[in-house]
Amino acid sequence: MNILIAPDSFKESLSAKEAAQAMQEGFARVFPQANYQIVPMADGGEGTSEALLWATQGKRVTCTVQDPLGRPIDAFFVITGDRRTAIIELAQASGLERLKPSERNPELTTSFGTGQLITAALDQGIRHIVIGLGGSATNDAGCGLLMALGLRLLDNQGQAISPTGAGLGKVAAMDMSHLDKRLQEADIEVACDVDNPLTGPHGASAVFGPQKGASPKQIEKLDRHLKHFAHLAKDILGLDMETVAGGGAAGGTGAALYAFVNGKLRSGLDIVAVLVDLEQKVSWADLVITGEGRIDGQSLHGKTPVGIARIAKRHGKAVIAIGGSLLEGAEAVLNVGVDAIASTVCEPKSLDEILRQARSNLISSAFRVACLLKLGKSLPIDVHS
Repeated sequence: MNILIAPDSFKESLSAKEAAQAMQEGFARVFPQANYQIVPMADGGEGTSEALLWATQGKRVTCTVQDPLGRPIDAFFVITGDRRTAIIELAQASGLERLKPSERNPELTTSFGTGQLITAALDQGIRHIVIGLGGSATNDAGCGLLMALGLRLLDNQGQAISPTGAGLGKVAAMDMSHLDKRLQEADIEVACDVDNPLTGPHGASAVFGPQKGASPKQIEKLDRHLKHFAHLAKDILGLDMETVAGGGAAGGTGAALYAFVNGKLRSGLDIVAVLVDLEQKVSWADLVITGEGRIDGQSLHGKTPVGIARIAKRHGKAVIAIGGSLLEGAEAVLNVGVDAIASTVCEPKSLDEILRQARSNLISSAFRVACLLKLGKSLPIDVHS
């Protein structure tokens, strides 16, 4: 039996690689003679670069860049093993994880550091760049990123604006003459698994601003600034940043990459699936095991287990999904290609305990699933009766 194990990370506890190894360990206790293939997966959010680092036998490149408040930090991106693609997670330089809760203020944060990582990838000779937009601390419409790449955004006095959510409202002119010319040769894919527009009640400020520290008054102000920037960009570029699906991702960075560098907004899972040659690996397998930290109704919207199940069903393969927890709506994944679901948690525990025991719990869960699978194979059941 050929078993493909392709989970996403279990947030705050296990990387995708660690989760896959734990699943294999549990299954191998029951099916020691099976052939296993591990493919760590991601949907473009946190953990994407680490998953592809391992899956493609790539390398990590570390750079000193600016964090969301302009402080120097070390951040990294990954170059795939064939040296054709760079994978950049916006959260590495410009993510909420870089800030203390008391520092969160999207009027003051910038995506400038992510632009510095893009420049570093171009310096490596890479012209295919994948940018994951999850986990941002910013609401600057990507102006920081663009200014790091050479775009000049000027106020009424012809001075460079502050590349922040607040500074965005002062933009009076754009000078694109210094934008890095290498971007014209680059193929930029944007891993974007939300469809929010840039502005309005479903836009970047209204939906994602609160988790970044924005008050209701700040949300109104930030949304006005995004509208102002989008209108100015439309006059110059002839492109509508406001309505593009996914433009509101990462505080408007999705819209900026679309409008200024011809970024292609796509499902993160679809991008990763191509980079790891997932179709070929699924066709090899008799059984596909996937999972992530939480399976619920939101899993239908671009999450890894469902995306993998849809690919597996094209090849007629059975799919089992293991989640750290199964919450409301989890059963819905059984209607879109997942054949069975299981949880790693089987007794009441605190979140801290669950996270500490994530690996052993996942091994145990995989073992129990494998036992049931073995039992099912042995029962003389006529599925048509």
